[in-house]
Amino acid sequence: MFFTGIGTATPPRRYTKAECWSAFRESDWFARLDRRSHALAEAVLLRDNGISTRSLALDSLAEVFAIDPDTLHRRFATHAPALGTEAAVAAMRDAGIGAQDIDAVVVSTCTGYLCPGLTSYIAERLGLRANVQAFDLVGQGCVAALPNLRLADALLAAGAGQHVLSVCVEVSSAAMYLDNDPGVLVSACLFGDGAGAAVLSARPANGKRRVEWRGGSSVLEPSQRDALRFEQRDGMLRNILTRPVPALAAEHARIVLEAELARAGLNIPDIVTWIMHAGGRDVLQALRERIGLSVEDLSYSATILDEYGNMSSAFVYFVLKSALEDNARQGWWWMSAFGAGFSCHGALLSVGAGE
Repeated sequence: MFFTGIGTATPPRRYTKAECWSAFRESDWFARLDRRSHALAEAVLLRDNGISTRSLALDSLAEVFAIDPDTLHRRFATHAPALGTEAAVAAMRDAGIGAQDIDAVVVSTCTGYLCPGLTSYIAERLGLRANVQAFDLVGQGCVAALPNLRLADALLAAGAGQHVLSVCVEVSSAAMYLDNDPGVLVSACLFGDGAGAAVLSARPANGKRRVEWRGGSSVLEPSQRDALRFEQRDGMLRNILTRPVPALAAEHARIVLEAELARAGLNIPDIVTWIMHAGGRDVLQALRERIGLSVEDLSYSATILDEYGNMSSAFVYFVLKSALEDNARQGWWWMSAFGAGFSCHGALLSVGAGE
């Protein structure tokens, strides 16, 4: 399987940490939360948390404090199809193919629910063929891009077509819940909205860098499910984010990496470019310490985190696009993400010069 096109999309409005803190101070929610929550939000939003700005599907930050089921669902139903379609169009343009060339579409999300799923809306907007194979993957959280890509690999290997469109879209602002729980507050300060897409093909694209999927590994540990997940409360999604997450992410990332490198007969120094999900600044630090990486190794992930925040499943598409645009060193690349489950997935990519 080859990556022949990459596309990303974010809402047009981007907000700084200072703007988010000011909006919180002026909202009705500030009086509803206790002093400890005020201090935590101030610390996260005004000190260095690895994030400078976030794109949110809001005309003003005041909208984010309208927290009720109908408002949040409308936000998801309005913006998820639009962002997913925008990213998909960019990926198909990058691949040099049209809508009629797409044989299957796989869409992942966790920040809202539609039935029929997002594939129906995105396929309609793109004008995909009526016989396109459509798959909706939900409930996988930040890790979802890798299972999405593994399904694309399976479809291509089975001869189900020549081109699979992979889309991950998250409207985190449609899943923002506030209360005095520290994890809830921290997650509200970290997540942003965005979509990433890739065209996966049975053959490499002519005249472009050759980016080949060479295999992946996964680990699932249900005993740690409560460390990171969504729950339903008052008809809305409430993010559960706990202190052990950075250490869990780093440990599972190491397990998956070592398993795949052993299978391929490689070692950590053989990886020249790292395409890693960044849950936050503390996660990046834990990854560096547990895997033995440098700040430079995770620079693409850190830059995307700084500019866009944690966009959940879409994040690694932004990192991959950034590395390709920067003409990062060819050779073995490692892509990995972790999330709800507790789960972690990784994939080995071989990146070379174009033919």
